[in-house]
This record gives sequence, structure tokens and C-alpha cells, in this order.
Amino acid sequence: MGCARVLAVAVLTLGACAAQTHEPASQPYELQDGKTYIKNTFSPGAIGAAGLGASVTQGTNTPGEWGQGAEGFAKRFGSAIGKHVVKRAIQYPVAKIFHEELSYRRSDKTRFGSRLKYALESTVITHKTTDGKPTVAKSEIASAFGSGLISRLWQPASTRTIGLGFTSGGITLGVDAAGNVLREFWPEIRHPHTHGVNPSRPNSQTSGTELLETELPEVER
Repeated sequence: MGCARVLAVAVLTLGACAAQTHEPASQPYELQDGKTYIKNTFSPGAIGAAGLGASVTQGTNTPGEWGQGAEGFAKRFGSAIGKHVVKRAIQYPVAKIFHEELSYRRSDKTRFGSRLKYALESTVITHKTTDGKPTVAKSEIASAFGSGLISRLWQPASTRTIGLGFTSGGITLGVDAAGNVLREFWPEIRHPHTHGVNPSRPNSQTSGTELLETELPEVER
């Protein structure tokens, strides 16, 4: 439990410090409408990501009580879907209350290191939809740890602990950070000839494609 508290405090501290230097964007800040958010929650990409996450935990036999075979995979897939839905159900209301933007915005910087740093920081930093100022992404942090803890309810007894709930939340933040890095460098990945160049973007809000809307797999612990 002590490690879980340290992890939570570390995330909040990192977010508060990074918010002081996080760069603004030129486009308007806004929270996507609820219907679009719900649609993306149950998109084919989200279902596929849950399947991929279940495949990973099937390979590691986590948790062991669920065993292998079709039955074990079904339990892991259902758990991944459940955690994903819980995370999204927490994230949107919190973002609404605190006026936080949820979409990822690519950096205007050109240096690889600066863009990587920006992408990682954007996991715990977002912008206010009211004035555009950087702020700690309370919706992301609350939904990551909230879903990690709530998912313990359907987990086997061996993993039904608060400590593992916080660990699961930390893993979710790590996976989301990896997703932001992918979103940041996706144009160069798709078009290698632009390597080292951050293409100009008529709209830096990257919520317009299936890849950028899809969350990465929910990996259980």
C-alpha cells in the first residue's frame, strides 16, 4: 500500500511540475461531445485493442486462476473490455467537471527529444477548455487509477488488492504514454521520408483518425 501511495503522489507531482512548462497550442481547446465519446468507447479499434490486451495476458497466464484455452481468453477479454469501459466512464465526467481537453495535440517542436518529452508529459498534462492554460490531467489520472481499482472487483482473490489496483492504474498510464508517443510520431512512421521533420498541421488536435482515437490495450496485472 505504501508503494501505491508513493506512485500516486509521484504522478501528481510530475503533472504539476510539467504543467508549468507545457506548451500551448494555436487551435481552440474543446471537449468532444458525449455521443462521439461513447461511439469511440465501443469502436472496432477499442474492441481490437481489448483483444490484443487479452492476448498479452493470455500469453503471460495473468491471472493464473483464469487458466488457458477459450474460457481463459474470454475472461481476460471481458476484463479488458470492462476496465476500458470503466476508465472511459470515469474520464469524461471528470474532464467535464474540470473543463479538460481529452484529445492529444501533437507538438509544434521539431527536435526528437523535445517531441518525445512533450508526448510523455501529455499523459498527465492537458489544457483547460476555458482559457487554454496547461493543467494536470485529473481525468486521465482518476480514470487510470479508478479503473485499476474497480477492476479488482471481478479479479481472482490473489489479485484483489488495493496495491495491485494502483499498479494496474500505473500500467494504464504507461500504456497511454506509449500511445501518445505513437500519436506524436505517427506521420513520420507512415511516411518515413519526413523523418526528422515535424510536418505542418492545419489542425494539431489529432482526434480525427481511428488510430488516434483508439486506446492501446488494457493490460492487467
